[in-house]
Amino acid sequence: MIETERLILRGWREEDRGLLRRLGTDPDTMRYLGPLRTEEEDDAALARYQADLTTYGTCAWLVERRSDGAPLGVCGAKPGRPGMLTEGELELGWRFAPEHRGQGYALEAARASLAHVWAVTDAERVVAITVRANVPSWTLMERLGMTYVEGGDFDHPFVPNDSPLKRHILYRIDRPA
Repeated sequence: MIETERLILRGWREEDRGLLRRLGTDPDTMRYLGPLRTEEEDDAALARYQADLTTYGTCAWLVERRSDGAPLGVCGAKPGRPGMLTEGELELGWRFAPEHRGQGYALEAARASLAHVWAVTDAERVVAITVRANVPSWTLMERLGMTYVEGGDFDHPFVPNDSPLKRHILYRIDRPA
């Protein structure tokens, strides 16, 4: 568990499936991430998050507000998927419910996630990906101190060729000295 001034980032429980389902079926949340997710895909993601925490000491955490325990979204670092450019790296990402965006929660949670990665892993760097159109996401990456990797743009192997989400950009941050 990670605590910040306003947030708790914690592992997933069975009762958290509803948040994951809500995020995965919300068109606004998924507009830069791909098609709406099925219940089976959400269940598989939840199992991966739980396994990542056990194996790596970090995961895509459930983010809840400290003041009232309200679940807000997902944020954390997880291993890049096999077959991806980010395979073998820890990949930082986030998804927040629409009503919880624009309040600094993603930045606060991402900073805490990065600090946790540096404290509990030997990762030399952390990466993040998005599509160029997702300005809020890559702006947040830059606010975290991540830098755009020149020449690192790539076609996402799990996105259909005719999708406007096919082309991704890559950011990274190196372990602090």
